[in-house]
Amino acid sequence: MARRSAEKLQPPSLDTKSRPSRQRGIDTFEVILTTAGELLAEVGFERLTTNLVCQRAGLTPPALYRYFPNKYALLKELAHRLMEAQDQVVLAWLEEGGTRFSSLEESVAKNRDLQKQVNAVTRAFPGGDWILRALRALPVLQEVRTTSRDTIAQTLFEILRQANPHADPERLHTATRLTTQMMYAATEMVLEEPDQDEDRINEEICWMVSLYYQHLTRPRSAPSTPKG
Repeated sequence: MARRSAEKLQPPSLDTKSRPSRQRGIDTFEVILTTAGELLAEVGFERLTTNLVCQRAGLTPPALYRYFPNKYALLKELAHRLMEAQDQVVLAWLEEGGTRFSSLEESVAKNRDLQKQVNAVTRAFPGGDWILRALRALPVLQEVRTTSRDTIAQTLFEILRQANPHADPERLHTATRLTTQMMYAATEMVLEEPDQDEDRINEEICWMVSLYYQHLTRPRSAPSTPKG
């Protein structure tokens, strides 16, 4: 009896059971994920079920369960893919010199361009807004979100640390984590509240971030020596 109770308390497996290597299996795998994303956009993650996915995709439950043990495993795979898509945009922006600028206005413009790109990638991803909601609402998925954000924040920290050796590294490390979260939160706000003014939100968050880093990375002047 105790063993059964312990088994009931086990969290659902979130791991994909297997990944196909043959084309037919790859096609089925992708159909399952695409269908799940489309249904997310229609019904949300709470009403999403593996049966709904099977019905829409024209698959039998065993065909789905061969790869995904439950809907949470489906959500995790979709979340990984969305986070990777967002991360690729940000990492490319960093590699192309997104943090290099000659004026505050240029910094704002570059950040605004990045924000628009991340928003566009997320909006184009099937069920993207609902995946963002699931990442916040479901504790079992939060590791996916945290891993993505930490990767971006650490990469940003290393670039800014090299460019600003005078900056306090501890403050800079905290700043990169904070601003990464803030900019992604702005994306979530735009996608989840379509009545909001996207351009205004992008503009404000980019000014906040740019002004913050301007203050943080400004060289500290040496204390003046008293006369006398």
